[in-house]
Amino acid sequence: MIRVENLNKTFDGRLVLDNISVTFETGKTNLIIGRSGSGKTVLLKSIVGLHEPDNGEIWFEDILFNNLDFEERKKIREQMGMLFQGSALFDFFTVEQNVRFPLDMFTGKTLEEKTERVNFCLKRVDIINSNKLYPSELSGGMKKRVAIARAIALNPKYLFCDEPNSGLDPLTAILIDELIKELTEEYSMTTIVNTHDMNSVVEIGEKVIFIHEGIKCWEGTNKEILHSDNQILNDFVFANSLAKQLKSTENNNSV
Repeated sequence: MIRVENLNKTFDGRLVLDNISVTFETGKTNLIIGRSGSGKTVLLKSIVGLHEPDNGEIWFEDILFNNLDFEERKKIREQMGMLFQGSALFDFFTVEQNVRFPLDMFTGKTLEEKTERVNFCLKRVDIINSNKLYPSELSGGMKKRVAIARAIALNPKYLFCDEPNSGLDPLTAILIDELIKELTEEYSMTTIVNTHDMNSVVEIGEKVIFIHEGIKCWEGTNKEILHSDNQILNDFVFANSLAKQLKSTENNNSV
């Protein structure tokens, strides 16, 4: 479980996060949604320690994360898996080397033990016979799977995903969503997904928070979001859905 209490963050005098409080539950896919510039990425980066909040608290279980020093935070970070927007694979590393990277950084395992773990993770995300390939030789969906394999290499307690479906076709996006949900349940992780994709919300949004102009405007489940009487949320959901319909129509007309 991760708990955020009364979190505030400003940049150049502008309030970006305004008194955010939320609990992200273990074993569930917790989604942060909102328009570009709403503050959702700043919230995610604050939780993992890439931004320092002006005030407020970030708890990992019973540990107050933002009161820890560098070495103490490192111990928590060793329990984190990160799936970055665009996958963020190292172009000069093979698939195997990319997945092995956190094992090289944080463990003293032998090469044989690390290779065994790499192969296990790749098989778990349905990537086989690709160890020696480079990212340039992979499709977008395969890159995401490799990035997920790297994210779970250390068997993390916490998984953070920033726009995991960015740049993917709808079918591949659904498969990635399903994979994230399966892994969350299988390893009982606390998973936080930063997204603006309403398909993800509907498919895997077991808990959803909506951020608007730095304020948490709504909190609920994917079952509740379509029946909300929150007008700001409804405007976001409708605009998001309409944009997808228009894009689909354009694609069909161009065939």
